[in-house]
Amino acid sequence: MKASAVIRHLVEKALYIKCLTPDIENAINAELTRLGYISDVDYEALELLMDEMDRGHIKLVPSP
Repeated sequence: MKASAVIRHLVEKALYIKCLTPDIENAINAELTRLGYISDVDYEALELLMDEMDRGHIKLVPSP
């Protein structure tokens, strides 16, 4: 069975635009809920996103 790459694509998008929007965050949460687990690769992608946010390279956009 091929693993879904949705979370990785969402993380890539956030890294590319240098911000975590509510839409991206909600899509990540929805995919995690749908899958019911997190793969090692997805975990590493999310860890990278959080590290970049901690460094100030990625801004968190508040909900409107």
